[in-house]
Amino acid sequence: MRLKNKTAFVTGATSGIGRVTARIFAEEGAEVVLAGRRKSEGEAVAQEIRQAGGQAIFIQLDVTQPDQVEAAIAQSVRTFGKLDVIFNNAGGSSVKDGKVTDIEIQEFWNAIQLNLFGTFLCCRFGIPELIKAGGGSVINNGSYVALHGLGLDAYTASKGGVLAMTRSMAVEFAEKKIRVNAIAPAVVGTERIVERVKVDPLGTKAFAIQRLGLIPPEEAAYAALFFASDESRTTTGQTLYLNGGG
Repeated sequence: MRLKNKTAFVTGATSGIGRVTARIFAEEGAEVVLAGRRKSEGEAVAQEIRQAGGQAIFIQLDVTQPDQVEAAIAQSVRTFGKLDVIFNNAGGSSVKDGKVTDIEIQEFWNAIQLNLFGTFLCCRFGIPELIKAGGGSVINNGSYVALHGLGLDAYTASKGGVLAMTRSMAVEFAEKKIRVNAIAPAVVGTERIVERVKVDPLGTKAFAIQRLGLIPPEEAAYAALFFASDESRTTTGQTLYLNGGG
């Protein structure tokens, strides 16, 4: 029960890494707020957690919308009384991404808004609640592309911003006992990624350089669990690179 008596807010929790992480956090004793855009999928995961004896609610949320993020954080605190952990997992890339000289300008802003601005908003409204709770942990989901160039210039820029902001926030909030860390997974074997690799040459290239194969979503979730737990209470400003052997 590594997260006993903690409340965790997980974005992008309706599928992939977010869904697996929410389940593992609950198994480890946390009260979990699952946030995401797909209501039926999110409600189903929350119900699974409750049926297994855990505590969880689902809040429909678009992390790019400030009013929605502020309301979701407030609802989380009303429900469970406090907030201890934020896992900024929501994000993604598009098959339209590519070279800066080729992609549409809006493609760049879409990536920045979802990956970087969404993380910013959850921190903006969530960190004050962590401070009220006496301290806590923010975990940001970056990407291996921010550390190992592979293309996808818009997505790479947005995730590079996430990792830079992670380091900056770690300094800004350390005196408030808030630690801010990131995970940077290579290609994770989620349903979406497995399907994309079949049709996307870049995805195939990424998979080919991972000598240990696709990363199981559980591995990314356990990395987030380490940063969420008190085992990392003196660690901040760090990025854990899950490279798949690439």
